[in-house]
Amino acid sequence: MSHRPTNETQLRKLITSTPVEGSPEAMRKAFAHIAGLHDTSDVEEIDRGGVRCLAIGVGPELIWFHGGGYVFGSPETHLTLARDLASYGLRIILPAYRMAPEYHWPAPLEDAVAVTEDTLATTGSLNLGGDSAGGHLAICVALRQQADCLALVAPNTDRSGKSTTRRRTTDIMNEDSADAALASMIMPNVNPTHPDASPLLGDLSKLPAMHLEVAATEVLLDDSLLLARQAALAGVETSLHVTPGLFHMFPLWPDCLPEGAEALQRIARFVLAKNEGLDAG
Repeated sequence: MSHRPTNETQLRKLITSTPVEGSPEAMRKAFAHIAGLHDTSDVEEIDRGGVRCLAIGVGPELIWFHGGGYVFGSPETHLTLARDLASYGLRIILPAYRMAPEYHWPAPLEDAVAVTEDTLATTGSLNLGGDSAGGHLAICVALRQQADCLALVAPNTDRSGKSTTRRRTTDIMNEDSADAALASMIMPNVNPTHPDASPLLGDLSKLPAMHLEVAATEVLLDDSLLLARQAALAGVETSLHVTPGLFHMFPLWPDCLPEGAEALQRIARFVLAKNEGLDAG
């Protein structure tokens, strides 16, 4: 039975002893084991645009697309992150979008757009967020629909070769060749220079105010740095926080990583400020 670690040392041991590899089913089980068991007593299952979603909290809605390379991860694996964000007065919506290898792009995007169109029709506002592949999905939606704000944790933004940090070996949660293999599963026929694969190459002036969280030693550091720079040059209000010493998707464990809790607090404050029409800070 999977139990969540209580400190960084235990978490690092769990991650390094549980490789997310093999078949898609094996990867899903390994990632769920790392993410740990979650209490679902305060979680509501809802339908949003025909897509199953989990919802938690009360307040302005933040649609959060879970990470996992479009192959593993689920709303359930991200409940601790969602619960922490909800504690600041947000309602977090976690869509169960379609994934590879059962489905290929643009299936996840179609699900995400269905969720966001229904949300806009229902609430009149659209706050988007996501981590890793889920961050990539949130950006792709924001390039197509009018959103109020965009909150991201280490999103995949570029597969055209601009990043230098992808070649690092310092990230215990991610590795470039494995990341590329996941991308080939969801986008077998998408050119790496197409904005769907590399939203960094899209029209970033369409993005709303954006906040990014990333770890300094992870392989996707450049994906965030390049996005922040290009978005700022395109006139997008952009903020970026780089946390030293940690690894990809570290805010998934706010209960045992103080830095993860701090990252989610910055995200929540950003989203709440944008929904109040105030500057985040």
